[in-house]
Amino acid sequence: MAIRVTEQGRNFYLETLHSMYQIKADEYGVLKHIWYGSRTECDMEYLLDYPDLGFSGNIYEAENKRDYSLDTMPLEYSCKGIGDHRIPAAAITHPNGSDALDLRFDGYEIKKGKYVISGLPAVYADEDEAETLEIYLKDTSSDIRVILKYGVLEKKDIITRSAVFCNMGDAPCKITKAFSLCLDIPHGDWDWVHFHGRHIMERLVERRSLFHGVQESSSNRGTSSHQQNPSVLLCSNDCTETSGECIGALLVYSGSFQTKIELTQLNQVRMLMGINSECFSWELKPNEQFSTPEVILSYSDSGMETLSHNFHNVIRNNICRGEYKQSERPVLINNWEATYFDFNEERLENIAKEASKLGVDMFVMDDGWFGKRDSDTSGLGDWFVNEEKLKGGLNTLVEKVKSYGMKFGIWFEPEMVSEDSELYRTHPEWAIQIPNRKPTRSRYQLVLDMTRQDVRDYLFKVISDVLSSADISYVKWDMNRSICDWYSAELPVENMGEMQHRYVLGLYELLDRLTSEFPHILFEGCSGGGGRFDAGILYYCPQIWCSDDTDAYERTKIQYGTSFFYPISTIGSHVSIVPNHQTGRITPFETRAVTAMSGSFGYELDLNTLSEEEKNAVIEQNKRFKKYGPLIHNGRYYRLSNPMTDKFAIWSFVSENSGEVLVHGMIFRTEPNMTRYSVKLRGLISNKKYVVDGDNTIYTGKALMEGGILLPKPWGDFFPIELHLKEV
Repeated sequence: MAIRVTEQGRNFYLETLHSMYQIKADEYGVLKHIWYGSRTECDMEYLLDYPDLGFSGNIYEAENKRDYSLDTMPLEYSCKGIGDHRIPAAAITHPNGSDALDLRFDGYEIKKGKYVISGLPAVYADEDEAETLEIYLKDTSSDIRVILKYGVLEKKDIITRSAVFCNMGDAPCKITKAFSLCLDIPHGDWDWVHFHGRHIMERLVERRSLFHGVQESSSNRGTSSHQQNPSVLLCSNDCTETSGECIGALLVYSGSFQTKIELTQLNQVRMLMGINSECFSWELKPNEQFSTPEVILSYSDSGMETLSHNFHNVIRNNICRGEYKQSERPVLINNWEATYFDFNEERLENIAKEASKLGVDMFVMDDGWFGKRDSDTSGLGDWFVNEEKLKGGLNTLVEKVKSYGMKFGIWFEPEMVSEDSELYRTHPEWAIQIPNRKPTRSRYQLVLDMTRQDVRDYLFKVISDVLSSADISYVKWDMNRSICDWYSAELPVENMGEMQHRYVLGLYELLDRLTSEFPHILFEGCSGGGGRFDAGILYYCPQIWCSDDTDAYERTKIQYGTSFFYPISTIGSHVSIVPNHQTGRITPFETRAVTAMSGSFGYELDLNTLSEEEKNAVIEQNKRFKKYGPLIHNGRYYRLSNPMTDKFAIWSFVSENSGEVLVHGMIFRTEPNMTRYSVKLRGLISNKKYVVDGDNTIYTGKALMEGGILLPKPWGDFFPIELHLKEV
C-alpha cells in the first residue's frame, strides 16, 4: 500500500519506491509535517524538538506549555493570523472582517486511484497505479473546511498536492491566499534552483544558497511567463547531477503563480507554491468549493538526474494525453522565418513542394493567413481566410500540400484581438480594458476576456469552422503578450480579484473543448516561444514551442534548463537560417540540426534557398531523426555537461534496457593544438560491451562511465557532436 495510517488514524505515511512523506495530527488536532525524504521505515517525529522561543506564542489549549508553538513547529498547511508568523499558505477574510484561520484535523479518507480537479489539469492515473489520501480540516471558529488532497504514484516516486476550500456556513467569505503546496523542512542546508529568463532566453538555471528571510520566484503577467517558470528545486549544498538530496516541485498551472521560500529563525525552510496571492482573491459563497491547482512533488537522494527522470516519466505518461502522447511526431517545416507576413499561396506551395522532396512530413502555415493581416497591427480575432493571399481558399492550399505527400498545420492566436479587426469593431467590450482608461498595448494587440462564455463560444465556433473546412493535422496555439488592465464587466467590482484565475479556467475550458472535438489534431502550445511552458498547457498540448530563439548555441542553454522538469518529447525545436534572425550568429548547418533533434524536430526556413549540399544534408538529417526519434523521445535523458559554465554542451539518450545510446551536442570553440575532450557517459550497464557506429573499438559500459568517451576533434566553432552506440 502506498498510503499507511497508524496511531488510530492520526499518523500518515505516503510511501513511494524511494521516498516517504509523513504527516501527523497531534493531540490538539494540529496537522504537523514530520518528514519528506528517503524511506526510513521509522516514525521521524523524534527529530522534532523545539525550544521555548521568545516571541513565539502558544495555542490556547496548550496552556503554559511554552515550547509548543505554531511559530516553530513544521506544519502541513500554514494559515494566517493564528500565531505562525512565517509565510502562510492560506488566508480567508470572514464576514466580520477578521482573517484568522485555525484549521484542525477532522478525519481522513483513502481512495483507490488518483483524484481529479474539476476545471483544472492534473496528473491522471489508473486505480492500480495510484492512491489518494484526503485529510479533512475544519476551522475552530467558523464553518470553513479545507480538504488536503494527496495523490501517490508509488512506482513513479511521485506525490501530488491540492487543496479544496469549502464554505459550510450561511454567509460568503473571501479567500485571499490559497497555495497548493506548503512544505516545511525542519532540517538541512538547502540551495534554491529556479529557472529565470526573458523572451528568446527562457529557463536559465540559477542556483543560490538560501538566505534568512523570504525569497520568491513568481509571475504576475497572467501567464507562467518567460521570466520565471512554475518549477523549483531545493537541493542539499552538495547536490550534483548524480548525488545528494533534492526535492522538485512543479505547478500544473498556466497563469500568474508564486513560489515563496522562507529560511526561518531556526534555520527551517518553508516552501509555498500556487496561484500568485498578489493577483488573487475569491468569493466563496455558502455551500461552494474552491480547488487549487495541483503541485507535483518528487524527492531524490541520488541527485538531480533522478529527479528529472521522475518528472519526465510522469509528464510523458500521466500529464500528456491524446494520440500524440507517445507517438512519433511529424518532422515539420514552418514558414514564419522564411516569409513572415509576406506570402501568397504560390510561395507557400513552393516551400512545401521542396520540403516534401527532402523528407519533411508536414507544412505549417504561420501568422498572416487570416483577416486583414499584413503586419502585427491588425487582423487578430478575424479567423477567416484572407483570400487575397490564398486565392483558392484554405482547402485548395491544403489539398495541394497533401498532393506532395505532406500533412498540413496552421497557426492561431485565439486569445488576442487587434483594434483594427472586424471582431473588435463589432465587440469592443470583449477586449480586456478598464473603463475610462486607455489600455496597454503589447505587440499592438489587446487580450480577449476569456472569463466570458460568449468569447469562448465565439472562438470555439470560428476555430472549429476553420479546422473542419480542410484536412488539418496540427495547430500551433500562440499567445504573444503579458496581460494587464485586468477588468471584466462580467464580474462584480468586489470580485475583480478572481479575474486572473477565471481567465486561466476559461482558457482550459476552450482548449478542452477543441482538443476533444478534434482528437486527431496535434496541438502545440506557444507563447512567444516558451512564455507559457508549463505542465498545465502540456495537459492539452503534448508539445510546446520551446523558444522563439532558434540560435543553436543559445538553444543549448534554453533546452538544458527546460530538461530539468520537462521531457524532450514536449520540446518544439527547429533548424533555422543563418545568420540567425535573433542573434546574427552563424553556426554550421549540422550543428543546428543536432541541437534541434533534442525535441520535436523541424525547420524554420525556406528550403528552396539552400545549396544542393545543404538539401542533401536535410534528407540525411530527416532520416536520422526518424531513426533515432523513438530513442530521443522515449529514452532516459542525461545532462553530461553544463553549457552555462563548460566549453561544450553534451547530452545523451539511453534506451530503457541501456542497449542503445545517442550522444548529441556541440563544442563551442576550437583552439589550436588542443587535446580532445572526453565525457563520462551515464545510464549504461557496467559489464555490457558497446561499439560506436563507424568505429570497431569495443568499450565496456564501465569504461565509458568511469573513463568516458573521446569527443571528435573539432574543426571550427560550434562543432557538432553525434555518437551512436549500441550494445555488442
